[in-house]
Amino acid sequence: MPTPLRLLHALSPEHRDRLMGVAREVSFPADGTVFEAGGTADRFWVIRSGTVSLYQQVLADRRITVAQLGPGDLLGWSWLFAPHTWDFGAEAFSPVRAYEFDAAEVRILCDRDPALELSLTRTIGAILAHRLETTRAALIEHYARHGGGR
Repeated sequence: MPTPLRLLHALSPEHRDRLMGVAREVSFPADGTVFEAGGTADRFWVIRSGTVSLYQQVLADRRITVAQLGPGDLLGWSWLFAPHTWDFGAEAFSPVRAYEFDAAEVRILCDRDPALELSLTRTIGAILAHRLETTRAALIEHYARHGGGR
């Protein structure tokens, strides 16, 4: 399986500079909630250090981790697509430092620069495709290990 794309590395230097022009540095404590499923997706992050767990709540008292994200990884894509609500929850597994991007500001940048919008959208699409493939492989492995139920 190919290695995942890193958003900031995949963009051209010009587009990366434009995007970083609206970034701000933030941090999250270990075990701190970054966002919850169903909440308003009005920003996204690129992780600089630490680890974030993406999870899906399956029962009131049970959730499943669907991905672990680390340095260089994109955290949050729901800001890009209506209705702009988070599909998963995210929690800092360790102390996290990240670049945070306000979605409204990024959409304004994209409106002003269609080439940036195309590059950003294609890159995020490739990141999502890789994560979908990784999740699919993990589910197949889990299914094979724990029986398919006949």
